[in-house]
Amino acid sequence: MKNVAHPNGAEGPARVVIEGVTPELDGGRFAVKRVVGETVTVGADVFAEGHDRLVAMLGFRRVGEDVWQEVPMEPRVNDRWEAMFTVTHLETYEYVVQAWVDEFASWRSALAKKRDAGLDVSSELLEGAALLGRAAERASGEDRPWLSAQARALGAPGDAAVRIAAALAPELAACVARHPDRARATRYERVLQVTVDRERAVFGAWYELFPRSSARQPGRHGTFADVEARLPYVASMGFDVLYLPPIHPIGRTHRKGRNNTAGATSADPGSPWAIGGPEGGHDAVHPELGTLGDFDRLLAAAREHGLEIALDLAFQCSPDHPWVRAHPAWFRRRPDGTVQHAENPPKKYEDIYPLDFESADWRALWEELRRVVLFWVERGVRIFRVDNPHTKPFAFWEWLIREVRALHPDVFFLAEAFTRPKVMRYLAKLGFSQSYTYFTWRNTRAELTGYLTELTGTPVREYLRPNLFANTPDILHEYLQLGGRPAFQIRLVLAATLGATYGIYGPPFELCERRAVAGTEEYQDGEKYEIRRWDVEQADSLRPFIARLNEIRRANPAFRSNDRLRFCRVDNDRLVAYVKTSADGANRMLVVVNLDPGHPQSGWVDVPLDALGLDARESFQVHDLLGDARYLWQGARSFVALDPNVMPAHIFHVQRRLRTERDFDYFL
Repeated sequence: MKNVAHPNGAEGPARVVIEGVTPELDGGRFAVKRVVGETVTVGADVFAEGHDRLVAMLGFRRVGEDVWQEVPMEPRVNDRWEAMFTVTHLETYEYVVQAWVDEFASWRSALAKKRDAGLDVSSELLEGAALLGRAAERASGEDRPWLSAQARALGAPGDAAVRIAAALAPELAACVARHPDRARATRYERVLQVTVDRERAVFGAWYELFPRSSARQPGRHGTFADVEARLPYVASMGFDVLYLPPIHPIGRTHRKGRNNTAGATSADPGSPWAIGGPEGGHDAVHPELGTLGDFDRLLAAAREHGLEIALDLAFQCSPDHPWVRAHPAWFRRRPDGTVQHAENPPKKYEDIYPLDFESADWRALWEELRRVVLFWVERGVRIFRVDNPHTKPFAFWEWLIREVRALHPDVFFLAEAFTRPKVMRYLAKLGFSQSYTYFTWRNTRAELTGYLTELTGTPVREYLRPNLFANTPDILHEYLQLGGRPAFQIRLVLAATLGATYGIYGPPFELCERRAVAGTEEYQDGEKYEIRRWDVEQADSLRPFIARLNEIRRANPAFRSNDRLRFCRVDNDRLVAYVKTSADGANRMLVVVNLDPGHPQSGWVDVPLDALGLDARESFQVHDLLGDARYLWQGARSFVALDPNVMPAHIFHVQRRLRTERDFDYFL
């Protein structure tokens, strides 16, 4: 894509303007995101003065390659041009737009108009001959002598009609186009980038559990072997990722007791996020869980069940962590000489010491944290859920993620950052492949439509991929506390169908655990501070419902991405309805959810027929994949009634009505 010298040595300013290139993130400072197999649609405003014909070209390549691949851009409306390319490798790609005036196409267009007007074109034919001569000089192979011959024929005396016909022949235009004159081409001022992840970074169902609560026998600390025995249960519900909170040794100094109380007893296991003890730190495992060999066996067993293990990455230490003695400079000290513990006033976390990323020894600290991540990567971990990344420097995360992915591009990071919107977005720009969101606190139709439209229908979708967790060990929303079993079903359907990636913290979720510390979103007797026993075989568990929902997600490509989400108008604000379609439009889904867990609700839904590729004159079938009922609808408005105590949602597979030659109906 290098500019070439003009054949006649002419110099001059480029005429074409290129602006408004999309996708472009912060002036090219950051890369947009895709997964392997996805396309990047690049748009640009391309124009010049006058009425000359233009050529716009999209160039793309993998970073490090010497040769650019090119795709012609097509004009749309109002000087907007577009082209797309597919990312096929787990690497970073770069792309750029280039455009120039197409002198031959402009001349050819003017020649045709003058011919049609009956004007004398003798001079124009000589101009065309000169253009062909210069094209021949740029050409190579068989095109070069052929263009030279065409130039001579066009410039020689003879029948004007024959010469005009030859000049306007499509094969001549195609040959000239293969050898364009780019001497005065405009190249967009910035080369832009796209980071490519594997599919799990955009589509997946996550299940979180505490290994220490996985033992079947009461009174026993769970082990990695117990988690391994739980794998068939997790896999049976259709999950893709099993996320484990910190598995490292837990400190004893200032250890927290039940419900985050001070003064733990000898029986209290402490918070897994108070990392480090005499047994080791971030590259060790809690001895009661097992050994590193046991963890390796768990990883292998998970893969056999179609599951990936995601580990928690919490860069903080207990007062007993080996780093506290070996590297005192890595921790901030108060004027009285004591180490600064973590706090979020009025909350205090005396059992946790934050790391000082601005210490004089920061380079050694950063390198050690990089070593920790690579330690687990080399054991086979490829997904990390990062605890509170917004409390560490942005520059550190950009460096760490770049360093790790340069060696292992299949690794990705989930940002657990329930913080200010711009901070969350910036972390996503820096390289986090997924992000926690405010979904837990969006429960009304207005809240859901506004927030999900922001995530999927604005430029935010180019870099922030939501992971819609319905609950976490820290968050039991009031909606779940008060709404009972229907509330859990409602939130599950929303999380699993609005977003391509979602998660639950179980077993509390499938067992509809809703006891909270009064006036808070904290679980009563939460697993963060004690070992719990869960009867996962409980008769009223949501396990079958979850399994069916994940089965629906896997079977319908419309749910595998975050774009092509469109909300429907409904005349009852206690109902929310939306459609999602696959990239090729063949898979069409309509979801209707009753947001009121306590009462039946009904209303008229305006179905966006255009988004579903439906004709208002034809009937179509909707097949409810949750209840297996089928309905024949016609037109843009349909009536829906949902009783939350029976089933609070419909997940409709929309099928167009087709007719065979024998007039038999079937649906596709």
